[in-house]
Amino acid sequence: MTFDELYQRAKAVINPRRLSEMAEAGGVGAALLAEDGMVYTGVCIDTACSMGFCAEHAAAATMVTAGGSRVLKMIAVDWDGGILPPCGRCREFISQLHTDNLDAEVMVAENTVLPLRELLPYDWKK
Repeated sequence: MTFDELYQRAKAVINPRRLSEMAEAGGVGAALLAEDGMVYTGVCIDTACSMGFCAEHAAAATMVTAGGSRVLKMIAVDWDGGILPPCGRCREFISQLHTDNLDAEVMVAENTVLPLRELLPYDWKK
């Protein structure tokens, strides 16, 4: 699967909306290509007290629920279509789900793909 296809999958789940006075969702979509060949998607949930989570977390949770843990490729897209690099929390979270996830290809900007390990210099787990 190409990053163009993953981009389209991530963009397709974007649906910005207010859930309540204190929560919004869907402004960012993510798509993960897992080792089993499945693509898992998710959206961000933003809450007033910062207890929400990123789209990458939602996609990874769906993957784990389905029995997987190994990510081959990942991308996140905002509502304007811009590619977003994963935040530090997402980088660390994905890296801990499977040892080989440090080799996952991450699109961090248009035409820029890096292995997750390059986004986690000085990894504390070593």
